[in-house]
Amino acid sequence: MSKNSKKMVEAITDMEKDFAQWYTDIVKKAELIDYATVKGCMIIRPYGYAIWENIQKDLDRRFKETGHENVYMPMFIPESLLKKEKDHVEGFAPEVAWITHFGEDKLSERLCVRPTSETLFCEHYSKIVQSYNDLPKLYNQWCSVVRCEKTTRPFLRTTEFLWQEGHTVHATAEEAEEETIRMLNLYAKHCEEVLAIPVIKGQKTDKEKFAGAKATYTIESLMHDGKALQTGTSHNFGDNFAKAFNIQYTDKNGKLQYVSETSWGMTTRLIGAVIMVHGDNNGLVLPPKIAPIQLVIVPIAQHKAGVLEEADELNKRLKSIVRTKLDKTDKMPGWKFAEYEMKGVPLRLEIGPKDIENNQCILVRRDTLEKVTVSLDKTEEIIIDLLDKIQRDMLQRARKNRDEHTYAVKTMKEFEEKIEKTPGFIKAMWCGEKECEDKIKDETAATSRCIPFEQETISNTCVCCGKKAKYMLYWGKAY
Repeated sequence: MSKNSKKMVEAITDMEKDFAQWYTDIVKKAELIDYATVKGCMIIRPYGYAIWENIQKDLDRRFKETGHENVYMPMFIPESLLKKEKDHVEGFAPEVAWITHFGEDKLSERLCVRPTSETLFCEHYSKIVQSYNDLPKLYNQWCSVVRCEKTTRPFLRTTEFLWQEGHTVHATAEEAEEETIRMLNLYAKHCEEVLAIPVIKGQKTDKEKFAGAKATYTIESLMHDGKALQTGTSHNFGDNFAKAFNIQYTDKNGKLQYVSETSWGMTTRLIGAVIMVHGDNNGLVLPPKIAPIQLVIVPIAQHKAGVLEEADELNKRLKSIVRTKLDKTDKMPGWKFAEYEMKGVPLRLEIGPKDIENNQCILVRRDTLEKVTVSLDKTEEIIIDLLDKIQRDMLQRARKNRDEHTYAVKTMKEFEEKIEKTPGFIKAMWCGEKECEDKIKDETAATSRCIPFEQETISNTCVCCGKKAKYMLYWGKAY
């Protein structure tokens, strides 16, 4: 960003000075959200919602390609229904919002505003699943949920947020496990191919798994400030919910069997991840695949003859291959440069009288601010190539940053020094005991992120107690 541009747009806080304030500045000044009247809620503005729509579009396509169908469940859950699975209700009890009245009439039974929809799907499946011929049921829901959070931050943790929640039932435990891992891999591909965010895939410890699940699998990402973010989860419920809700089917031998069930979800916290992985001190930096505007055209000296006409013509040519915007407003070019840098638009095209004379234009990358002069005859192919390169480069930089801030430690002293002085992922051995997991959290504020599928042997002993190690874990301070 030029000095003039900095003067024209109110500066955002440097991330090195105050990362939390930097984040808040971006979500506000890039016009992603506004704060709602109800504490902890947010208004997702058109630009922010357009990013969510692009994320949603890619995920929805992937879901449907793997045989899933979209459904919609009610937003209210009777208290008696929520209580059917003991571990589940205990896990969500502190976060539930209750409705006690409809109008002036007091309800005979409290209703909760869905914090998640397992119980509703289970009740439905218990009615429609009769035979092995009815299985599997592969359902997904796009909706909002409500959780009463004490501390909130836009996109990362809000009272109401948007998400998708998949809920599937299967004839066998093996099929359910296969589905659980398949959806985790789908999430990982989406993050890396679309959001340009590298992830670690693994299993949550019993302490950290979803309430009521047999096993929870996760993808974990590292933010620019060295904190971890759980980016998506996939849960294998086994037959826990099936037994609680009596979801049975008649198998090929005429015997009654319980179904095996899965659940998996991603939320608008993905937008927060994009901000914190890719953003810089000039604002948002968006991967081209989710950018609402992939290319902004800024006319230079647009009052001069022929400039706006040429810019218009370019816009007509390019909008068939990329998402474009032509800014014809009377703002000075420097204002426009700063505005679209703040919004993270991947490419800026500048064209003025001298460019038209030379049959050329200037392209500026948002991620590196590099400029290149290109012939107007080759604009389309160069823009497509540049957007592809930006997408690849962003993933590569994010992976490099994660790897440079991932540390293998053998002792608690090393663990404490790394987590305090150079925040990031900590790789350390663990005995498998909850007492050690709790002790590490108490002493370092780091939580277990996952038992990665790709195991390493850093040492033979637990980093905490010194007993024989069972697993290598990723640890970190988290959002």
